[in-house]
Parts: sequence; structure tokens; C-alpha cells
Amino acid sequence: MKVNYSFTILISLIAVIFLLSCKKTNPAPQLTVSASTITFTGDGGTEDVTVAGNADWSIDNPAFSWLQVSTTSGKSGSTVIHLATLSPNGTAATRSGILYISSSNGQGRRLIVSQAPTLYPNYNTSPKAPDMTGMTSNAVQLAAKMRTGMGINFGNTMESPNEADWVNSKVTESYIKYIKSLGFNSVRLPCNWVWTHLSDRSKAKIDPAWLARVKEVVGWCVANDVYVILNAHADGGWLQDNINAFKKDSVNAMQKAIWEQIATTMRDFDEHLIFAGANEPSADNAGQMAILNGYHETFIKAVRSTGGRNSNRVLVVQGPHTNTSLTATLMTTMPHDPTPNRMMLEVHDYTPATFTILTDGDVSWGKMVYYWGAGNHSIIEPDRNATDGEEGVIAAEYQKMKQNFVDKGIPVILGEYAVWRRAPGLDKPTPKDQDMHNKSVDYWTTFTTKTMRANGLLPFWWEIGFMLDRANNVVKDQRMYDALKEGYK
Repeated sequence: MKVNYSFTILISLIAVIFLLSCKKTNPAPQLTVSASTITFTGDGGTEDVTVAGNADWSIDNPAFSWLQVSTTSGKSGSTVIHLATLSPNGTAATRSGILYISSSNGQGRRLIVSQAPTLYPNYNTSPKAPDMTGMTSNAVQLAAKMRTGMGINFGNTMESPNEADWVNSKVTESYIKYIKSLGFNSVRLPCNWVWTHLSDRSKAKIDPAWLARVKEVVGWCVANDVYVILNAHADGGWLQDNINAFKKDSVNAMQKAIWEQIATTMRDFDEHLIFAGANEPSADNAGQMAILNGYHETFIKAVRSTGGRNSNRVLVVQGPHTNTSLTATLMTTMPHDPTPNRMMLEVHDYTPATFTILTDGDVSWGKMVYYWGAGNHSIIEPDRNATDGEEGVIAAEYQKMKQNFVDKGIPVILGEYAVWRRAPGLDKPTPKDQDMHNKSVDYWTTFTTKTMRANGLLPFWWEIGFMLDRANNVVKDQRMYDALKEGYK
């Protein structure tokens, strides 16, 4: 009986060893593809993807009529595949195909490849070889340089239908020197391109005189050691109000056309110039976020394709609605940039809007607030005290930006923030407790600025003539300027 028992144990051990050896010699089937979607511009181009696996694999290419694949099969290991469009897409609609990658180990993957239509001419007519001269800083390093001074907008100016329409003053070099003397070393330059500055709308051609004027202002900034973020602003809403499948092709086509022109015109400026692809794009869900990232990638490809210093220029992309909470929730991946570590993210903040920007009277979405922050609520007019959006809420939103982006090496631009001081003589409702209102405005200005900086954000004050007199280069609201400076201490 002992012999039979021992024999049974021996057989069991042999079976276990056999099973373990089988596991070692038969690894789990593997097959990965480095991208699940690739989108070409209407003019076409090339893209690389990597297929990796532990068995033979092959590709079925039903888009063969317009898409070339360098290899359609491979063996165990890693293989780079070159994809190339064979011609511009003149069909007036996006064309697409699915590459089916299948492996002998039973695994299968899909790669969706699409090409946008060609609606406008190619404006990248003189691409240059990459040039690193004056472009040594990556996004984090450039953000550190910008943090040595304050940030400001030239708002309601170059994004207006005509430059001086909304603030009665054009940008001058003397004004740039003036804001530099006040401690501002970074400017955000909102700009209108499509709304009123296309000389030929059918070809998306920007008026050469307008390109030259914008280049002049950028040149003044760079010459005075001021960093400048040049964007495509609200611009009639052609991009930010059309984040949907119906408008996707036409928006991408316009995005490509204008940024090829802007980037080519501004290509020779050094790293003091930063491009920002949009303003406040209205994406509300994951589907729209995917379309928005496509708009961002069109902007990135257009700029990079022009070469020269643009090959390494730092670029800024915008979160959905430039809202901190939505951005933290929906922007789970950044758009692809072939140049690593040269991207920043932009959000805006006017929390709470009933206090910061609601000035003409109560509206359906809120009641005007005059008093904000700890110790600043009024006993004279308690119904105008803030009931939400105070210190804790704002600090929590900025912390999200730090944790989700700044801590991961993606600098965050707080591209717009401001509060309006209500005062007698402006033909608008005014607070009954003016002293407490002034304290609230000053406190909000200092608190938000200081909290942004504590979380690694780069603040850009939205200035449209309330704090500074641009025509005469003087401070109009000394309290606001002092409160802003205090936030940088």
C-alpha cells in the first residue's frame, strides 16, 4: 500500500511539472498596435505605426485605392509600418478605411485611417528644415521663464472686427514697453482671423496686410523680451461653436489653412512666440472631446509642417470650454504632437461669474454678487453676498489642474481671469456698500492670482481698459494693479 501511494504522488508531481512546463513554453497570445486611429490632412502625408506581437501577423487593407502600407505581414517581435496617402482628397468628404491586423495566435486589432477633404489651397508652400536656434526651452523650461514676471491680455483689441473698435486704442510699441515696466513679461494676444480678416473666404486666405500688422505687434513683444501667446480667438465662433461630426471636415480644413499661413508668416521668431490654436471650444462630452482633439492635432500638424523654428515651438491647446472641472474630467489624453515636451494646456476662470462678469443686472442664470470672500460679506446688502464659488471651490479647481497636468510635466496657462469693479458713474447697477465691494474685488484678484501660482499655473489677467489706460500709458485702477501684484508675492 505504501508503494502504491508513493507511486500516486510521483505521478501527480510529474503532471504538475508537465503543466508548468507547458505554461512556460506557451505564453499568452499578444498583439498590440501603437495607434487605434490615424487622421491625414486633405493634402495627405505619412504616418508610422508599430505592430508588436508574439506570432506571425498580417494586414488586410480595404483602403488600398488611396492608402499605401509599407508591409502587410510580419513575424513575432516589433515592426514599424509606414502609411502614406497616395493623393490629396478631392472628394469634398472625409474618406476612411479600417486596417484589420490579425495574428496566427488568434488576436486581432483594428486601425481606423481617415483623410480629410481638401477644401482650401495648401498654404505650406515653403517649408524649411527644422531650426533649433533660439528654441532650446521645452514647455516646462519656458513656463519657468514666464513665471519670473506677470501675465496680461491685450483683450478686446485684435480679436475685434477692427483693431480699435472695442477699446478705442491700437497696440503700440510704447504700450508694450509700458506694461514691461509694470512687471508684465508675458502677453496673451487674442486675434481674429476668419471673422473679418479673410481677403478671399472661398480660399480661406488671410489678408496679407492683417498678417503683417499682427507680425508687427508680435515683433514689438519679442524685441522687448516679452513672451507672447498668439491665438485664434472666438473669431465668430467658426471653431468653438462647431465641435460636431457635421462640421468637423470644414473646421479642420479652415484650421489647417489659417495656421499654415500664420505659422509661415511668424516662423522666424524665437521661443518668445507661442501659438495657441483656439479660445474657448464648446465640447461637453467624450465624443465632442475626441473631435476637439482632432482640431488640436490639425493645428499642431499645420504649425509643425512649416518647419524652421516652428518644428520646436511651444504650442498651447485648450480644454473643453477652457473650464477647469470639465478639462480635468474630459481631457484624459493630450493631442498628439510629433515634437515631445513642447505643449501647454489652457483654461480660463471667472468663478463665480455672478461676481466677476455679471455687471448689467440680474439674469435668468444668476443674481449679481457684489461681495465675495471671507470677511468681505456685507451686512448692509446681504442679498448680494456670494453664496458659492468662494475660496475653497476655486482652490480645489486649481489643484485639479496641478494634479492632472502640471505634476505630469504639462504647464497650464490660466489664459483669462478678471473681476470688474462696480462704481458710481458707469451707468450700471452699483453696490450700496462700496467699501466692502472694493475689498472683495481686491481680495479676489490677489487670492486667485496667488492660488494659481501656488499650484504652478501661469496667470494672464484679462485687461480691456479697466485697469490700464492704453492710450496714455497710465494705471487707471491703482487698487486693482496693486492687488494683482500682491498675488505674485
